[in-house]
Amino acid sequence: MQDVLISPLITEKMTNLAADKGKYGFLVNPSANKIEIAKAIEKRFEVHVVSVRTINHPGKIKTQFRKKGRFSGRTAKLKKAIITLKEGEKIELFEQV
Repeated sequence: MQDVLISPLITEKMTNLAADKGKYGFLVNPSANKIEIAKAIEKRFEVHVVSVRTINHPGKIKTQFRKKGRFSGRTAKLKKAIITLKEGEKIELFEQV
């Protein structure tokens, strides 16, 4: 099984959602589905996941002009997951921020 969770999303918006509504954000593997994400969260943090919402960001094409001509490449594609936990549960990783 591939690593599903890559890193937590620690932004101002996500910390406000965590404090108010019990929602947490993670960067996940682009090939992972919602069931795998929920199982990984429950196993790693020992909480109960109510819902999982995912957002796919495709990689952008970037072009640069160099001395030897035009160079084009792509940025990495990302997948974000927003996890809603059961009422009253928290993930301690986000409480330290």
